[in-house]
Amino acid sequence: MRAVFIQSAEEHPAAFCYQVNGSCPRTVHTLGIQLVIYLACAAGMLIIVLGNLFVAFAVSYFKALHTPTNFLLLSLALADMFLGLLVLPLSTIRSVESCWFFGDFLCRLHTYLDTLFCLTSIFHLCFISIDRHCAICDPLLYPSKFTVRVALRYILAGWGVPATYTSFFLYTDVVETRLSQWLEEMPCVGSCQLLLNKFWGWLNFPLFFVPCLIMISLYVKIFVVATRQAQQITTLSNSLAGAAKHERKAAKTLGIAVGIYLLCWLPFTIDTMVDSLLHFITPPLVFDIFIWFAYFNSACNPIIYVFSYRWFRKALKLTLSQKLFSPQTRTVDLYQE
Repeated sequence: MRAVFIQSAEEHPAAFCYQVNGSCPRTVHTLGIQLVIYLACAAGMLIIVLGNLFVAFAVSYFKALHTPTNFLLLSLALADMFLGLLVLPLSTIRSVESCWFFGDFLCRLHTYLDTLFCLTSIFHLCFISIDRHCAICDPLLYPSKFTVRVALRYILAGWGVPATYTSFFLYTDVVETRLSQWLEEMPCVGSCQLLLNKFWGWLNFPLFFVPCLIMISLYVKIFVVATRQAQQITTLSNSLAGAAKHERKAAKTLGIAVGIYLLCWLPFTIDTMVDSLLHFITPPLVFDIFIWFAYFNSACNPIIYVFSYRWFRKALKLTLSQKLFSPQTRTVDLYQE
């Protein structure tokens, strides 16, 4: 990621990040503005970490939630939680101070984890869309077709592919030696600009939009099939009708999660691609807004689950009560009306 310089009428540039030649310019905020930004970011990080930690705990603890779909949700929650825990604290300091003070090693590691967790999220959402497509469009074969073992394979791919991809570009010399014609000028001292080049901007474009196109096409088909099922539901038995209703509601909820993901990440992704063509002319404040808007998506999924899933609300109540320590709590049926 590149360094972010935030400017406003109440701020003034204060020399440079470091007192050396080639240092990045630094913008100093007033103490009041710094405090507001830090508190807002801290509140956001708290929601991201605690919300996704609870999702991970609930799926792990309650046996009724040990399903292929929920294991994917668990892995997605871990990616979002680690983003809030390991990436956003340093991102907050960089945004407020407009400089990177943590050295090259942490810069590379921070960029690696940032890219890893973000790509892992979109891969998992894509896999969840495939899961919902199978459940809605092929309900009879779904239990044998999408098993826990299949879900675990998707989880391994969802983490392994982003990890390998990001490691290849960050921890090898392929960018500097073989893609030098795509590189922009060397970043100034005090920035964290490991991947600020045209190649990276255009390579990230299909990495974002191909999974998005897959998700959108799958959910369009799911919507068509679910609508047809709703018209035929009166001819089904009560048990089959209840199962079909449950699957449609799950698909709708996860469709909302995918839609919010697209809204949060679309501005940043398009800006990264267009900016690489126009020699990175996006104002630092605008770029900062885009990237934090994308980060905000990690806080959305737990909030969506609270309003959409009865089992999530039940698990939350049990976790916050003394019943959590009861031997029967772990085996309680959270799906029972």
